[in-house]
Formats: sequence, C-alpha cells, structure tokens
Amino acid sequence: MRVLVTGGAGYIGSVIVAALVRRNHEVLVIDNLYKGHRAAVMALAQLLTVDLGNAAAVERSLAEYGVEAVIHMAADSLVGESMQNAAKYFRNNVVNSLLLANAMVATGVRRLVFSSTAAVYGEPETVPIAEDAPLEPTNVYGESKLAFERMLRWYDQVHGLSSIALRYFNAAGAVGDLGEDHDPETHLIPIVLQVPLGKRDAVQLFGTDYPTPDGTCIRDYIHVGDLAEAHVLALDALARGDVPSGAYNLGNGTGYSNRQVIDAARRVTGHAIPAIEAPRRPGDPAALVASSERIRRDLDWQPRVPGIDEIVASAWEWHQRFPNGYPD
Repeated sequence: MRVLVTGGAGYIGSVIVAALVRRNHEVLVIDNLYKGHRAAVMALAQLLTVDLGNAAAVERSLAEYGVEAVIHMAADSLVGESMQNAAKYFRNNVVNSLLLANAMVATGVRRLVFSSTAAVYGEPETVPIAEDAPLEPTNVYGESKLAFERMLRWYDQVHGLSSIALRYFNAAGAVGDLGEDHDPETHLIPIVLQVPLGKRDAVQLFGTDYPTPDGTCIRDYIHVGDLAEAHVLALDALARGDVPSGAYNLGNGTGYSNRQVIDAARRVTGHAIPAIEAPRRPGDPAALVASSERIRRDLDWQPRVPGIDEIVASAWEWHQRFPNGYPD
C-alpha cells in the first residue's frame, strides 16, 4: 500500500515509517522539519519537506504519489505551550488537519489513522479511562485534537473518509537507531536522562501535591515501538474494512508517577538523579491512564514492552549512543 505519514520525521512518526517499510509498504513522508529530523527517516521512504498549511502542495503530493492511505502524526503537542499560545495549536492541529482531510477527499484517499491523545478526556472521573468516558479537555492541546476527531466523524458520514483516532499519552523509549530528540526537550524520561548524561544537574517535579499516592502526576507510558505497531494494525483494519470509524485508547493500563519514573531511571543508569520540587503546570490532570481493552479485542494489539524499567532502558541505550541527538 502507498501510505503517507505526516510528521514522519518526528519521534513517533519515524518509528511508524520504519514499521511500514518493514512490512513492504511504500511510504511517503511529509514533514516541514520544524521538529523532525531528516536523519530519522528511513532511506527506503520518500521525504518531502512540505508544510501541511500549503494545501495545494499537499493535494498535489497525494495525487502524484498515488497515496492510498494516510497516517497523520504532524502536530504541536506541548500542554504548557498550548495554554500560552492557543492560536498556534488551533492553527496547526485543527486548521492544517482540516486542509489535509480536504486534500484527501479531493484526491480520493479514504483511509486515515489519526494520532490523537488521551488529553481529550481531561480530568477523568475513573481510571483507567475507557473510550466512552466524557470528553472534557483541560488544556488547549487536548481541545485541538478533539476538534479534529469530531470533524472526522462528519467527514466519514459526508465524504466516506473512514478513520481511526488513536488516543495515547507519553510515548517513550527507542527502537534501534530511532529515538527521542527534541529541542528544547520537554518530555520527562529524556529530561531525566540528561542528568546522567551530564547535561543538567537535576530534574524538576512539577507539582507534588496532586491527589495521588506520592503527590506527583501519574501517566501511562507506552513504548514507541508498541505505538507504531498499533498504528499499522489500525491502518490494516481500515484497508480490510474490518472496523468502523472511531477511536481507540492505547496504554499499558498501568500508570507510573513522576517519582516512579525518576526512580526507574536511577535503577537503569545507576545515577543518583537529584529531583527538585516545583509548582504545578497549568492544565496538567492528576492521573491519566488509558484502558486499551477495546483495541486489544478488536485488533489483537498487545504491548510488548510494558515495564517502565524496560522502556527507560531502551531510551537510555539510545541516548548513550546519540548523546547529542541526530546529526542534522
């Protein structure tokens, strides 16, 4: 199948591209390289440095490459930034996604796997979160993802654009030569690993008074390779017509607090890793853990690397090999 991956030079996108190539799909990557890395894109994939806001270029690319399906990864995804710059998030995550959907309709592409987020649920009433939980985001990032999910429901009804939205939190770890390289880095695990790498003296704990066992936020960490596998399974299901359009959660079903993640990094690296308590960040829910029973049942998806120590260890191995990130 000819598959377009938007944001395919990014952290999760590059691992998805590699998984698709291994399954003999022909892969086109569209990425403006604002956050992505050319070196992260497998040589067997075609990379176009195109911005999704360039609707004419996106539509032309879909047509010229004979794209049959799309995995949409391109987005801004920082909760804190979204609360400071809402316009940026609605423009990049909603408007540009709408332009992509319109280009798909215009070129006859009718299959889309969308990278969404468990942030669409906001502060959940029960944990782990099921797909039928109330959708009440507490930050602009979650609202922007939910807005496009809602658009997709109508594009399926009006245009026959079938789609699966995958809602997850906290991708982590590495697969071979593909790892997490952001500038600036905002994700907890790579930030924690910067201490034993000698790049920072300590890590900050943003909020230690949450209603959780140790007072810090709890999140569902999922290995990036397991995420990639879920996207490929969703794409295959759409191609076969096995499942209707809708949403699936992706998670291990077990949450880890910020303190537990730091402890795991201490065990893996053998470094003390000092932690400094800091105020809460606006928009951060106390606990987000996703129930993934539906995708396990419907698509036979199973996480292969569920433990936090194993996830951190794969990230640590990558960062030791690439302490300064990708060469580009």
